[in-house]
Parts: sequence; C-alpha cells; structure tokens
Amino acid sequence: MNESKNEVIRLEGVGRKFRTAEVETHALTGVDLAITKGEFVAIEGPSGCGKSTLLSILGLLDEPSEGRYLLADQAVETLGASARARLRRERIGFIFQGFNLIGELSVEENVELPLSYQGVGRAERKQRVKEALERVEMAHRARHMPSQLSGGQQQRVAVARAVVGRPLILLADEPTGNLDSSNGKHVMELLGELHQQGATICMVTHDPRYGEFADRSVHLFDGRLREQAAEA
Repeated sequence: MNESKNEVIRLEGVGRKFRTAEVETHALTGVDLAITKGEFVAIEGPSGCGKSTLLSILGLLDEPSEGRYLLADQAVETLGASARARLRRERIGFIFQGFNLIGELSVEENVELPLSYQGVGRAERKQRVKEALERVEMAHRARHMPSQLSGGQQQRVAVARAVVGRPLILLADEPTGNLDSSNGKHVMELLGELHQQGATICMVTHDPRYGEFADRSVHLFDGRLREQAAEA
C-alpha cells in the first residue's frame, strides 16, 4: 500500500485473535485498509465475518493482535490506555445501531455530553449543539426526551452527537439496523449529506443497498478482505 498524505486511517496486516482455554478464533487476518480524508467507505459482509471487530479496532475500542494501525499518522499501538481514550474522544465520532442515547437526558443534553468530556466551554457547547441539531433537522426537538422521539428521530440525534465534537472520522455501526426501510433511507441520506459537506465516514452494513451510498465498499469474508470496489 502506498501512503497518502491525506490518509485518516491506515491498517497494515491487522489481525485479531480471540483465545479460550481450548480454541483460538481468528476474527481478522491480514487486513490492509486505507481511508482518506473526505471518503465514505462501507464495510460489507455477512454476519460473523469480522465487520464489527474491525470497526471496534478502528474506533480504539479494541486492539489488534498483530499488525499496524495509524490514525492521522499516529501509531495507535504505541499508546497507553489513557492516550487511546483521549484520541478516541477527540478524533472519532460514533453512530451506533441502538442509538445509545441516555434516557434521563434531553436531546440537547445528549448531544452536549461529548463536548463536556472534551472540556469545551459552556457558551461554545451551546452554540455547537444548536448547530449540530440544525444539521440533522432536530433543533425543534432539543428539549424533548429520547422516549418522546421515533426511532428515526433518535438516530438523527445520535448523528448530531457524533458530529458535534468535529471528529476526524465518523464510524457508523449498522446505523439503520433498528429502523424500518423508510427511516433507514432517511438516515442514509443524512450521512450522504454529511459526506458531501466533507465528513469522512466508515460504515459497517450487511445491506448492499446502503453500501451504494459510499464512495467504495470493502467486503469482508471470514475475517479477510475479499474485494474492494470503486464506485462507478
């Protein structure tokens, strides 16, 4: 793989093994992957192929058993736990299948939470929350609680929470998995709009329809990259 100055993520020979007393399972084997700034990449494949494991490694929620991972040219494998947590907090925005909103907090409080962890001042937090909710067309629901929202609306709030910290990359784990087809399409259109505005996105999906929103798709099969297709 030839390195690019615009690379946000670079994996070289990444593998992930899980061991029990009697069995060693290879979830990922020899994965090479580069994602450049402003790119929208879909990681596709059947259940159990290693997609979520790969996304966990990209999001610094898990560590590879072997290989090299560079995030913005920084070698992740050299970092301690606190440095990894800080890098994850400052550089990565997560969009989960299950929304993961805190039920006791309002919409605006949920979106504001990552900024509190980053130490952003109160006035700037309020302004950035307002802007993020406007981007996903949920500003009118700022004072509502998650239980008062539909699934599609909750996912829009989750997207706002992911972008409010202005991360280097958005990682989306089956972002339409808990939605019906109509709301799923709307969320994908929203991700497409964010991409057009310059966001770098890496999304895990088992649905090839949603992979079509990406610039290219990386296909995983039994923990290995099977093919890499550029958009026509």
